[in-house]
Amino acid sequence: MVRLLLFSLVLTLSSPALAAETLTIYSGRNEKLVGPLLKKFTEKTGIGVKVRYGETPQLAATLLEEGAKTPADVFFAQDAGALGALAKSGQLEALPKETLDKVDARFRSPQGVWVGTSGRARVVAYNTKKVKANALPKSILGFTDAKWKGRLGWAPTNASFQSFVTALRLLKGDEAATQWLKGIQANAPRVYKNNSAVIEALGRGEIDAGFVNHYYLFSAKKNKADLPVANHFVAAGDPGALVNVAGVAILKGTKNADAAKKLAAYLLDSEAQAYFAQETYEFPLVAGVKMAEGLPALDKVGSPDLDLSKLDDLRGTVKLLQDTGVL
Repeated sequence: MVRLLLFSLVLTLSSPALAAETLTIYSGRNEKLVGPLLKKFTEKTGIGVKVRYGETPQLAATLLEEGAKTPADVFFAQDAGALGALAKSGQLEALPKETLDKVDARFRSPQGVWVGTSGRARVVAYNTKKVKANALPKSILGFTDAKWKGRLGWAPTNASFQSFVTALRLLKGDEAATQWLKGIQANAPRVYKNNSAVIEALGRGEIDAGFVNHYYLFSAKKNKADLPVANHFVAAGDPGALVNVAGVAILKGTKNADAAKKLAAYLLDSEAQAYFAQETYEFPLVAGVKMAEGLPALDKVGSPDLDLSKLDDLRGTVKLLQDTGVL
């Protein structure tokens, strides 16, 4: 079943009394992750922020329900699919060309109404004591081979995993996605609550390989450098090489459009991009920003050719996961 996702309370990061303007932000990005960055934005610009934190799909659903009556000025989403859903509903303002042009066309709205702020790649993390790198399939589709039975782990309730399945549906069709899910199910994968738990299980040797986002391993190694786990990037163009983005959009009808544009621009300036690269181990999307050590260049990952806005059919993906017994 789909998890019930709850919002956190609104958090005021800077007092409106002390700020010339105050932006209301709906953030699907975790407070611990982006709170410090939004505080820096206020310190740099004098623009206050009030943030409603929650899960990206739930916040997107709320924005769709609120429509023109939403109090939100900005949506800071964890996932491009949610931004695509709002773009389709006509609720987003066009962003300035100079902001959009900072990011490769693959990682922004074709209509210019949202822009990616950082990227994350899907990878297969593996236990280096139990698996040799050259024994790993070059395609995510190869993990349906019976030799992987009892050796895999995944977190099917995770939003990033579900976005990957949506991408697989778009790239290969629903029938191929169904067969992949059934093939993995036949290999009796262990189920974990999130990506971090998959990495922890790999470190314990509980599983040999697991499907996660790339940065979870970097975060884990920050606390345990000798963790016997590495990331495997599948072949360029493969559905398993998907690079999804977190992104920002401005809600149509906001009375704080200028301040909202300043926030969008700030999230793409060198300070914010360096923060994403060095503190959260994500891919910076603006050229010239140094990545975390050990990450391949973004253009070497080879994300498949896909309009990320189309990753908006979460409902269809959840139904497929339920129909195949994954959820």
